[in-house]
Amino acid sequence: MSDLLPEGEELRRAARWVADRLQHVPDQPRRKILEEATFKFNLSPRETELLLDFFRPRPDDQGD
Repeated sequence: MSDLLPEGEELRRAARWVADRLQHVPDQPRRKILEEATFKFNLSPRETELLLDFFRPRPDDQGD
């Protein structure tokens, strides 16, 4: 099925899904959510790295 989608569509869907899970299930570890997204959306290693980098906590996210 993913062969029928435009390139990068699974990554976009995964990013939306992760963002939703982080908001609605804040007590679940971020890494676990990201791992689940990798398999759920059949991401390539490169797409997985992009997703991990996008959702990596940043020092300026502390609300200072």
